[in-house]
Amino acid sequence: MKNKSQIFSLIAVLMLFCSCSSSAQETINFKPTDGDLTWEVRNTIENAKTKDIKLVFEKGTYTFHTDYAIGKYLYITNHGNGFKKIIFNFEGFNSVEIEGNGSEFIFRGQAAPMVFEGCNKIDVKNVTIDWDIPFSFQGDVMAVNKEEHYYDLKPYTKGFSWDLKRGQIEFPGINHFNFTSLGSSLSHNKESKAVDYGAMDQTLNPNYVEKLSNGNLRFHDKNMKNFPRVGSVLQSKGDKKNNRYAPAFLVRNSKNIIFDKVVIHHALGMGFLFERSEDIDILNSGIYIREGSDRVISIIADATHFANCKGDILIENCRFEGMYDDGTNVHGTYVEIDKILDSKTVRVALKHDQQMGFEFAGVGDDIWFIKNPNPQRAGENQVTSVKVINDYFTELTFKNELPSDLNKGDILENKTWNPNFTMRGNTIRDHRARNIIIKTPNKIIIEDNDLSSMMSSIMLRGESFYWFESGNVEDVIIRNNRFEYCNYGGATDHAILKVSPRLGKTFDQTISYDRNIVFENNTIKTFDNGIVWADRVDGLVIKYNTIIQTNTEKPQFPNRATFELFNCINVEISKNSYKGSVTNNLKVDKKTSENMVIKGNKGFENLK
Repeated sequence: MKNKSQIFSLIAVLMLFCSCSSSAQETINFKPTDGDLTWEVRNTIENAKTKDIKLVFEKGTYTFHTDYAIGKYLYITNHGNGFKKIIFNFEGFNSVEIEGNGSEFIFRGQAAPMVFEGCNKIDVKNVTIDWDIPFSFQGDVMAVNKEEHYYDLKPYTKGFSWDLKRGQIEFPGINHFNFTSLGSSLSHNKESKAVDYGAMDQTLNPNYVEKLSNGNLRFHDKNMKNFPRVGSVLQSKGDKKNNRYAPAFLVRNSKNIIFDKVVIHHALGMGFLFERSEDIDILNSGIYIREGSDRVISIIADATHFANCKGDILIENCRFEGMYDDGTNVHGTYVEIDKILDSKTVRVALKHDQQMGFEFAGVGDDIWFIKNPNPQRAGENQVTSVKVINDYFTELTFKNELPSDLNKGDILENKTWNPNFTMRGNTIRDHRARNIIIKTPNKIIIEDNDLSSMMSSIMLRGESFYWFESGNVEDVIIRNNRFEYCNYGGATDHAILKVSPRLGKTFDQTISYDRNIVFENNTIKTFDNGIVWADRVDGLVIKYNTIIQTNTEKPQFPNRATFELFNCINVEISKNSYKGSVTNNLKVDKKTSENMVIKGNKGFENLK
């Protein structure tokens, strides 16, 4: 018996050894080389011997073209769906590690640099991403004639690719691709490269363009309403249909993710995009314009974006600048009921064209029901079956019977896929749109950041129409941040902190939506008036904040109140201090005023 026991023990050890050996990490080393490395990287990943792979790049510059990239149709949320050229394609790996050792990866043309699908562990560090030629067009504004509807640009040529053909600008002209028009455009401050003071988003499609004798270009545009400032830099990123090709990093259905010391100077969409993924850290990383570059734009869209993620998300000690959308956007996805098929099954529809094909729910997910006209979550159920009809419609079958009062047009929200979110120690500035926009009911902490914004610095906004990005917040702490030079774009409806549900006409616009928001110990230096704008909040605390009026710019909206609050309950404004000349400090409706505590504030004309 003893010998038999020893044999069984030996067999067990051998089995364990074989199991460990079969799952051992495979390490592949790369050295800098002239020319395109795409084919070598593709072969390495496709022929990996195990599902645990580590790519190590000796410090240097590596070039990646799309000639031999993987071609694959991708549904990418908040981007254009279509046939994409993928350079690094990691699908179904247990673990992926990339050690860049400070290397630069330079891409050319329409490329999706890195795609991770169904990975259990991802670790990317010490690498910089850029394009040799950006997908943008820009020029110095030399003259403006509003009466004759033209403006003159001195176009940038070094490092840019464009051509003037048949009276129109074509760019970038790489791999047989050009945008259909100048498209989304903004003017920038030439010195700081930030969006210009008072600038407005525009979609440009000039009637015709002529080349002047001095080499400048004259753009004739009868439909232009907001002309750029002479001395600014006008930048265009192309038409909406084509200008969000793919993020630099696309991660979905994955978990245990770390990006550390990863820098992105350019990308043809977002920087980091995560779909249905969990436990994500972005540390010591950055998205910004390369030092010494003439570009005024880094990436085409959001720096970071999280769609239906869960677990813990941390963004810490990062620098985000120059992108053409938000610093971060965290949200779920609303779907609309198209038809109730039986007592347990509904057919739902994705509603925004950049959400087509998105995976709203999986088997085992808990779903909230939101029934018109009340926007609050009302009951939940668990998914037992998912049948995808196409990229627009999906049938969901639930464990229990559906609510009897559920109707076509009501919306569903995924309860399971919502994260805890922390953003700490970051700098976000000199870019289009908001610094931070978040919609998750779980814990949100935004602390110790340096923030400067064209629009609202922090926005909390669930949307039951247009973007259909869920949902309402329930536990938010915004503390110890430094806000300076915010809301400098030309739009009127922004504030340092804006809480603003965007609900369809079928919903009651007075019922509380967001709740439990604390805005405390922040330092705000601003030339304009709007600090907090909130609608339909239950539980809003504004305390211990220092507000200092600056003279860096002339106020654009001098009649705005410091605090504008509507349809709110359980509001406290206490022990804040103000230094400046604004006397219009508070604008509230009757409902808000009846549920409000104001005490211990200093320096305010009418807010004691």
